[in-house]
Amino acid sequence: MAVAYFSFYAELNDFLPRHKREVRISHNFTLRASVKDVIESFGVPHPEVHSIEVNSKFVDFTYIVQDEDNINVYPISLGATVKASISVQPQPETYNFVLDIHLGKLANSLRLLGFDTLYRNDYEDKELARVSSSENRILLTRDKGLLMRSIVVYGYYVRQTDPNKQIVELIQRFNLLKHVAPFRRCIRCNGLLSQVNKELVISEIPETVKKLNDEFHRCQNCHQVYWKGSHYDQLHSFIDRILKDT
Repeated sequence: MAVAYFSFYAELNDFLPRHKREVRISHNFTLRASVKDVIESFGVPHPEVHSIEVNSKFVDFTYIVQDEDNINVYPISLGATVKASISVQPQPETYNFVLDIHLGKLANSLRLLGFDTLYRNDYEDKELARVSSSENRILLTRDKGLLMRSIVVYGYYVRQTDPNKQIVELIQRFNLLKHVAPFRRCIRCNGLLSQVNKELVISEIPETVKKLNDEFHRCQNCHQVYWKGSHYDQLHSFIDRILKDT
Protein backbone atom coordinates (compact mmCIF):
# COMPACT_ATOMS: atom_id res chain seq x y z
CA MET A 1 0.00 0.00 0.00
CA ALA A 2 1.28 3.48 -0.94
CA VAL A 3 1.38 6.42 1.45
CA ALA A 4 1.42 10.21 0.98
CA TYR A 5 1.79 12.88 3.63
CA PHE A 6 -0.50 15.91 3.74
CA SER A 7 -0.18 19.17 5.68
CA PHE A 8 -3.06 21.66 5.64
CA TYR A 9 -2.40 25.26 6.62
CA ALA A 10 -4.27 28.05 8.43
CA GLU A 11 -8.07 28.11 7.92
CA LEU A 12 -8.11 24.89 5.89
CA ASN A 13 -7.88 23.14 9.25
CA ASP A 14 -11.47 24.30 9.90
CA PHE A 15 -12.62 21.44 7.69
CA LEU A 16 -10.59 18.69 9.37
CA PRO A 17 -11.45 16.54 12.39
CA ARG A 18 -9.77 17.87 15.53
CA HIS A 19 -7.19 15.06 15.66
CA LYS A 20 -6.01 15.91 12.13
CA ARG A 21 -5.63 19.66 12.55
CA GLU A 22 -2.20 21.29 12.43
CA VAL A 23 -0.46 17.92 12.01
CA ARG A 24 1.14 15.94 9.19
CA ILE A 25 -1.44 13.44 7.99
CA SER A 26 -0.53 10.02 6.61
CA HIS A 27 -2.79 9.00 3.75
CA ASN A 28 -2.69 5.36 2.67
CA PHE A 29 -4.00 4.54 -0.79
CA THR A 30 -4.09 1.87 -3.46
CA LEU A 31 -6.06 3.54 -6.24
CA ARG A 32 -4.82 6.21 -8.64
CA ALA A 33 -6.30 9.61 -7.69
CA SER A 34 -5.78 13.29 -8.39
CA VAL A 35 -4.58 15.53 -5.59
CA LYS A 36 -7.90 17.43 -5.85
CA ASP A 37 -9.89 14.27 -5.13
CA VAL A 38 -7.69 13.35 -2.20
CA ILE A 39 -7.85 16.85 -0.70
CA GLU A 40 -11.65 16.79 -0.88
CA SER A 41 -11.71 13.31 0.66
CA PHE A 42 -10.39 15.02 3.80
CA GLY A 43 -13.40 17.37 3.69
CA VAL A 44 -11.59 20.42 2.29
CA PRO A 45 -13.55 22.03 -0.63
CA HIS A 46 -11.40 22.88 -3.66
CA PRO A 47 -12.51 26.57 -3.89
CA GLU A 48 -10.88 27.14 -0.48
CA VAL A 49 -7.46 26.03 -1.77
CA HIS A 50 -5.01 28.58 -3.16
CA SER A 51 -2.00 26.40 -4.00
CA ILE A 52 -0.57 22.91 -3.63
CA GLU A 53 3.09 22.08 -3.10
CA VAL A 54 4.31 18.54 -3.76
CA ASN A 55 7.90 17.69 -2.86
CA SER A 56 8.81 21.42 -2.99
CA LYS A 57 7.20 21.95 -6.42
CA PHE A 58 3.82 23.57 -7.05
CA VAL A 59 1.22 21.57 -8.98
CA ASP A 60 -2.37 21.97 -10.15
CA PHE A 61 -5.43 19.93 -9.19
CA THR A 62 -4.80 17.30 -11.88
CA TYR A 63 -1.56 16.04 -10.30
CA ILE A 64 -1.70 12.31 -9.55
CA VAL A 65 -0.65 11.51 -5.99
CA GLN A 66 2.43 9.26 -5.80
CA ASP A 67 3.90 7.03 -3.09
CA GLU A 68 5.93 8.98 -0.49
CA ASP A 69 4.72 12.38 -1.70
CA ASN A 70 4.97 15.24 0.80
CA ILE A 71 2.05 17.57 0.05
CA ASN A 72 1.41 21.02 1.51
CA VAL A 73 -2.01 22.57 0.90
CA TYR A 74 -2.29 26.35 1.31
CA PRO A 75 -5.44 28.50 1.71
CA ILE A 76 -6.35 31.81 0.08
CA SER A 77 -5.17 33.80 3.10
CA LEU A 78 -1.57 32.67 2.54
CA GLY A 79 -1.53 33.42 -1.18
CA ALA A 80 0.66 36.51 -0.81
CA THR A 81 3.00 34.78 1.63
CA VAL A 82 3.52 31.48 -0.18
CA LYS A 83 4.12 33.08 -3.61
CA ALA A 84 3.25 29.91 -5.49
CA SER A 85 4.30 29.51 -9.12
CA ILE A 86 0.95 27.81 -9.77
CA SER A 87 -2.31 28.93 -8.16
CA VAL A 88 -5.32 26.62 -8.37
CA GLN A 89 -7.71 29.40 -7.32
CA PRO A 90 -8.30 32.06 -9.99
CA GLN A 91 -9.01 35.64 -8.97
CA PRO A 92 -12.72 36.52 -9.33
CA GLU A 93 -13.40 38.91 -12.21
CA THR A 94 -16.16 40.65 -10.27
CA TYR A 95 -17.52 40.47 -6.75
CA ASN A 96 -20.96 39.15 -7.60
CA PHE A 97 -22.49 36.53 -5.33
CA VAL A 98 -25.04 33.74 -5.14
CA LEU A 99 -26.07 32.45 -1.70
CA ASP A 100 -27.65 29.28 -0.40
CA ILE A 101 -30.96 29.10 1.46
CA HIS A 102 -29.39 29.52 4.91
CA LEU A 103 -27.82 32.94 4.22
CA GLY A 104 -30.83 35.17 3.58
CA LYS A 105 -29.83 37.88 6.08
CA LEU A 106 -26.31 37.94 4.67
CA ALA A 107 -27.81 38.41 1.18
CA ASN A 108 -29.72 41.48 2.45
CA SER A 109 -26.54 42.93 3.95
CA LEU A 110 -24.59 42.44 0.72
CA ARG A 111 -27.34 44.10 -1.32
CA LEU A 112 -27.49 46.95 1.17
CA LEU A 113 -23.77 47.54 0.58
CA GLY A 114 -24.31 47.56 -3.19
CA PHE A 115 -23.18 44.06 -4.21
CA ASP A 116 -24.93 42.09 -6.95
CA THR A 117 -26.32 39.23 -4.87
CA LEU A 118 -28.63 36.43 -6.01
CA TYR A 119 -30.71 34.70 -3.36
CA ARG A 120 -33.87 32.61 -3.40
CA ASN A 121 -35.20 30.36 -0.66
CA ASP A 122 -36.03 27.66 -3.22
CA TYR A 123 -32.64 27.32 -4.92
CA GLU A 124 -31.56 23.67 -5.08
CA ASP A 125 -27.87 22.78 -4.77
CA LYS A 126 -27.61 21.81 -8.42
CA GLU A 127 -29.03 25.17 -9.49
CA LEU A 128 -26.77 27.12 -7.11
CA ALA A 129 -23.70 25.41 -8.54
CA ARG A 130 -24.89 26.01 -12.12
CA VAL A 131 -25.58 29.71 -11.54
CA SER A 132 -22.23 30.16 -9.82
CA SER A 133 -20.41 28.53 -12.72
CA SER A 134 -22.32 30.02 -15.66
CA GLU A 135 -22.43 33.59 -14.27
CA ASN A 136 -18.98 33.59 -12.62
CA ARG A 137 -20.55 34.30 -9.23
CA ILE A 138 -18.91 33.57 -5.90
CA LEU A 139 -20.95 30.85 -4.20
CA LEU A 140 -21.42 31.51 -0.48
CA THR A 141 -22.62 28.63 1.64
CA ARG A 142 -22.30 26.73 4.89
CA ASP A 143 -22.57 23.43 3.02
CA LYS A 144 -19.15 21.89 2.30
CA GLY A 145 -20.65 19.36 -0.08
CA LEU A 146 -22.09 22.12 -2.24
CA LEU A 147 -18.66 23.76 -2.60
CA MET A 148 -17.19 20.42 -3.68
CA ARG A 149 -19.34 20.22 -6.81
CA SER A 150 -16.88 20.05 -9.70
CA ILE A 151 -18.34 22.93 -11.72
CA VAL A 152 -17.93 25.43 -8.86
CA VAL A 153 -14.93 27.67 -9.48
CA TYR A 154 -15.47 30.55 -7.06
CA GLY A 155 -16.79 29.71 -3.63
CA TYR A 156 -16.40 30.28 0.07
CA TYR A 157 -17.57 28.49 3.21
CA VAL A 158 -18.97 31.10 5.60
CA ARG A 159 -17.59 30.36 9.07
CA GLN A 160 -19.65 32.71 11.23
CA THR A 161 -23.28 31.95 12.11
CA ASP A 162 -24.26 35.46 13.29
CA PRO A 163 -25.40 37.48 10.21
CA ASN A 164 -23.76 40.67 11.52
CA LYS A 165 -20.46 38.85 11.89
CA GLN A 166 -20.91 37.11 8.53
CA ILE A 167 -20.90 40.35 6.57
CA VAL A 168 -17.74 41.51 8.37
CA GLU A 169 -16.15 38.14 7.58
CA LEU A 170 -17.01 38.51 3.88
CA ILE A 171 -15.66 42.06 3.66
CA GLN A 172 -12.38 40.94 5.20
CA ARG A 173 -12.10 37.71 3.20
CA PHE A 174 -12.63 39.37 -0.21
CA ASN A 175 -11.25 42.81 0.66
CA LEU A 176 -14.59 44.38 -0.27
CA LEU A 177 -14.31 47.65 1.60
CA LYS A 178 -13.21 49.64 -1.44
CA HIS A 179 -16.12 48.23 -3.48
CA VAL A 180 -18.88 49.18 -1.03
CA ALA A 181 -21.59 51.40 -2.61
CA PRO A 182 -24.56 51.59 -0.20
CA PHE A 183 -28.17 52.06 -1.28
CA ARG A 184 -27.50 51.15 -4.89
CA ARG A 185 -29.56 47.94 -4.99
CA CYS A 186 -33.01 46.83 -3.98
CA ILE A 187 -32.86 44.73 -0.82
CA ARG A 188 -35.99 42.89 -1.90
CA CYS A 189 -34.95 41.67 -5.36
CA ASN A 190 -31.36 42.83 -6.06
CA GLY A 191 -32.42 45.23 -8.84
CA LEU A 192 -30.62 48.53 -9.38
CA LEU A 193 -32.18 51.69 -7.92
CA SER A 194 -32.67 54.87 -9.93
CA GLN A 195 -33.83 58.29 -8.78
CA VAL A 196 -37.39 59.14 -9.73
CA ASN A 197 -39.45 62.35 -9.63
CA LYS A 198 -41.79 62.65 -6.69
CA GLU A 199 -44.75 63.27 -9.02
CA LEU A 200 -44.31 59.84 -10.58
CA VAL A 201 -44.60 57.96 -7.29
CA ILE A 202 -46.95 60.27 -5.37
CA SER A 203 -49.79 57.73 -5.50
CA GLU A 204 -47.60 54.96 -4.05
CA ILE A 205 -46.35 56.63 -0.89
CA PRO A 206 -47.99 57.39 2.48
CA GLU A 207 -49.31 60.88 3.21
CA THR A 208 -46.74 61.49 5.95
CA VAL A 209 -43.93 60.61 3.55
CA LYS A 210 -45.26 63.03 0.92
CA LYS A 211 -44.89 65.92 3.33
CA LEU A 212 -41.44 65.05 4.64
CA ASN A 213 -39.58 63.79 1.58
CA ASP A 214 -38.80 65.02 -1.90
CA GLU A 215 -36.14 62.48 -2.90
CA PHE A 216 -37.22 59.03 -4.06
CA HIS A 217 -35.69 56.00 -5.75
CA ARG A 218 -37.39 53.14 -7.56
CA CYS A 219 -36.13 49.63 -8.22
CA GLN A 220 -35.76 49.11 -11.96
CA ASN A 221 -36.78 45.48 -11.53
CA CYS A 222 -39.61 45.12 -9.00
CA HIS A 223 -40.53 48.86 -8.90
CA GLN A 224 -40.34 49.10 -5.11
CA VAL A 225 -40.10 52.77 -4.05
CA TYR A 226 -37.50 53.90 -1.51
CA TRP A 227 -37.14 57.14 0.44
CA LYS A 228 -35.17 58.48 3.40
CA GLY A 229 -37.15 57.65 6.53
CA SER A 230 -36.39 56.25 9.97
CA HIS A 231 -35.33 53.00 8.33
CA TYR A 232 -32.75 54.95 6.32
CA ASP A 233 -31.09 56.20 9.51
CA GLN A 234 -31.13 52.68 10.95
CA LEU A 235 -29.49 51.30 7.81
CA HIS A 236 -26.86 54.03 7.92
CA SER A 237 -26.07 53.08 11.51
CA PHE A 238 -25.83 49.43 10.49
CA ILE A 239 -23.40 50.25 7.67
CA ASP A 240 -21.30 52.44 9.97
CA ARG A 241 -21.02 49.56 12.48
CA ILE A 242 -19.97 47.13 9.74
CA LEU A 243 -17.32 49.46 8.35
CA LYS A 244 -16.03 50.17 11.86
CA ASP A 245 -15.67 46.44 12.59
CA THR A 246 -13.67 45.90 9.41
